[in-house]
Amino acid sequence: MLDVGNQRVQQLSNDLVVLSARLVREIRRTSVDISPASTRLMSLLDELGPSTVGALAQADRCSQPTMTGLVHGLVEKGWVQRDPHPDDARSSIVSMTADGRQMLAGVRRRNAALVAERIEASGRSPADLATAVAVLTDLLHHDSRDPGEGA
Repeated sequence: MLDVGNQRVQQLSNDLVVLSARLVREIRRTSVDISPASTRLMSLLDELGPSTVGALAQADRCSQPTMTGLVHGLVEKGWVQRDPHPDDARSSIVSMTADGRQMLAGVRRRNAALVAERIEASGRSPADLATAVAVLTDLLHHDSRDPGEGA
């Protein structure tokens, strides 16, 4: 049985996950020029670097055909490119283009501005925000982290 302190940590941990997901969904709704799936894929490429479609599908926990379709759509927009895999003629390496990096940077700037507005409106301080960022950073860099988690 959990003691009261552990129960509180469990409840707050649940609240953190639920509220973080809600915030991400609300912020994503404001982005009309790029889909959440496209943002997620470009964020993965930003985090992982050039990758195969299979590695991207595994990191995103989707099927390879689904990831192939996402990649194809972003290639058509000029935000990612596919190059031959140097060791496997059946595969290709997907990487972000300069236009893709510019698009992702714009999405992140817009997201940051929306969150900054909410922080200011809530009366929270920059120190409160710094604490929240530090906690999330620690959680995401924990050794048990699953590759591909996050955005």
